[in-house]
Amino acid sequence: MDWYKILLVGTGGMLGSVARYVTVRSISERIQAIFPYGTLTVNIIGSLILGIVYGLALRKTDISDNVKLFLGVGFCGGYTTFSSLAWESVSLFNQKMTGISLLYIGISLVMGILALLTGIWLTRFF
Repeated sequence: MDWYKILLVGTGGMLGSVARYVTVRSISERIQAIFPYGTLTVNIIGSLILGIVYGLALRKTDISDNVKLFLGVGFCGGYTTFSSLAWESVSLFNQKMTGISLLYIGISLVMGILALLTGIWLTRFF
């Protein structure tokens, strides 16, 4: 087991989790809404960042495994949150807001994939 790589992933994950918390709280304080804009935002931004990391890794061989682990697995893994998406979706269902819940799920999936593809596309210009 490579403890240095574990430390890289853990540090990236910690920083990503803190960034997620700050982002979601900031959005929630500014936008008082039932719709979970904060989680949607972090998941889309995280997908974009992961697309950029993935795109750079595909195009350039000089990106180290350590950078990929720190940013891709650690930071993006800590920043994005599928569990919050799932919980908020079920919570909206339980509040009889089925349409909003389905909209949230659909937007999250479509925008997340589009953000990832956009990140990969952007690396063509680096």
